Amino acid sequence: MNKQKLIWFKILAFIVPVLILCLIEIGLRLFGYGYQTDLFIKDPDDPTCYVMNKYASYKFFSNPVNATKGNREKFKIVKAPHTFRIFVLGESTTAGYPYMHNGSFHRWLQYRLMHTFPDLNFEIINVSLTAVNSYTVLNFGKQIIPYLPDAVLIYAGHNEYYGALGTGSSSRIAGSYFWKETVLRLREFRLVQFIENGIHGVQQLFSGKSIDTRDNLMQRMAASQQIQYGSADYKKGIEQFERNMNAVCKLLSGQHIPVFISTLVSNEKDMKPFISGSEKPSANDAYHQANAAYAKADYKSAKTQYIQAKELDLLRFRAPEAINKSIKKIAATYPGVYLTDSRRIFERYSPNGILGEETLLEHVHPNLYGYALLSEAFYQEMKLSKLLKPLPGAEMSFADLLKHMPVTKVDSLYGAYQMMMLKTGWPFNIPIAADFKPGRGTEEKIAGALAVDRITWMEAMDQVFKYSMKASDKPLALKATEAVMLEDPYHTIYYIYAGRLSFESGDYTSAKLYFKKAYLLDPSPSNLQDLYLMSVKIDEPENALIYLQMLKQANAEDKVHVHDQSLIREIVQLKQEGNRKIFTDSLRHHIALCYLQLNASEAAVKYQSNEIKEQIVRP
Repeated sequence: MNKQKLIWFKILAFIVPVLILCLIEIGLRLFGYGYQTDLFIKDPDDPTCYVMNKYASYKFFSNPVNATKGNREKFKIVKAPHTFRIFVLGESTTAGYPYMHNGSFHRWLQYRLMHTFPDLNFEIINVSLTAVNSYTVLNFGKQIIPYLPDAVLIYAGHNEYYGALGTGSSSRIAGSYFWKETVLRLREFRLVQFIENGIHGVQQLFSGKSIDTRDNLMQRMAASQQIQYGSADYKKGIEQFERNMNAVCKLLSGQHIPVFISTLVSNEKDMKPFISGSEKPSANDAYHQANAAYAKADYKSAKTQYIQAKELDLLRFRAPEAINKSIKKIAATYPGVYLTDSRRIFERYSPNGILGEETLLEHVHPNLYGYALLSEAFYQEMKLSKLLKPLPGAEMSFADLLKHMPVTKVDSLYGAYQMMMLKTGWPFNIPIAADFKPGRGTEEKIAGALAVDRITWMEAMDQVFKYSMKASDKPLALKATEAVMLEDPYHTIYYIYAGRLSFESGDYTSAKLYFKKAYLLDPSPSNLQDLYLMSVKIDEPENALIYLQMLKQANAEDKVHVHDQSLIREIVQLKQEGNRKIFTDSLRHHIALCYLQLNASEAAVKYQSNEIKEQIVRP
């Protein structure tokens, strides 16, 4: 073979196998084998929106059985004007475990932002997953950039050891950082998925064993259950976190996308070490010393010892202090990256500044109050950064958020049942109390059915709504309606129901917000009519005239509102006269009569005399 033929032979020897692999890949895709691993896909139920791909996590797990699924929160493919889009990255706490849905901190934040900035549309897309760590945060952070984020919120760091690709995880990949990134890319190919599935099948065939899904995910993911403080594996966890988080913050900062990265919270006081070693002092020694100091009201020493006990705990489900130090350093390194010091907020709202069961359920997951605090931490930092600029008097306070947030009793009970079941397994091993009896009320039954997956969360909220309407419990009906509205913010009917229920409860500000949102989503004459009627009933005749004119433009032949228009103009003139001079009894009487003719007794009451009052009260 001459030199030229030898060159062609080598080229063909390379091209032919590659071509065969490409044909196999194409064939597998054509036959629908495997799964797409892109972070977002088009919503099958609404082609105008994207949702998170349920297979997005699969490439991070060695065995798909352990792969977790995230929220499917819609956001528009075409970003509309006046839309503020926020992506949330992180782990199970960030996803809102065990409550999920409206228990999650990002939903608390969404509700507050919606009421504080009624003229903006907030899309908050949470792509957090259970049992992942900074590798997933980095990968997802790269993928969200084309979707035009206005801000990115990050809460991560507890899973660096046992999350997917963690140093002590059953889903780890041996080798260098470059090799791990290469494997993640290869797992996007259907051929690689086919090969890996074949390997799992062969292993199961010869070993006769498969992953026991009766074990909770914590147990299935924790391969190295003892990682000593200061050991090589301990240091690797911190190093990988710093590498990945530096990478994602540098990337987003370079794209001028504001990033809010949070310090971590964990239970210090009411969670003893999972596994204590034989060294002196051991984790248990430090914990007992902390309890003794706390009993003596020596809270400074107690906090120091509680943190030491956590640091020495060999089972590393709680992030070491070094992670929080890294977070602070990373936030100070890049422009446009802001530190959200959630731990400081939790300490402020915890007795004696020591984190415990007042805000946390077990080792790392907050209770509902804790998730509210987490949302408060991000909200305040977004204000300090000047990214959010609420108008004076328009801001929903934290106290009002706690009062009005639509988290139902079903949500609360569901979280309690989930936590109870989690603690029966490893590493807690706390059996359910023998005398435990779930309540027999309607909401308890709904929560029980939800906890064992007999119904979906949306079905649970539908049952709560129907129960509340049957019981004439309007506040509960409103809460259930607002709950599903946060879950599916592009469904107009929820805003209409929420507007009517808010109005009936006397919350005219919220009613106005919801009717306006409904009209923006669906600018139909019926939704415009709701805005008009509400404006009349809450004594905003100037706005009512604007909506009447819009109704007239929508239907030029409309004669129904001609009489209304003259009455409303008369009200405007009378109010202007009263503002210029004084509101006499005669003037008030005249305005009230005009409102009564418009069937707006709610507005007439503001100007009522005794005579008018009798007309309003009389059937």
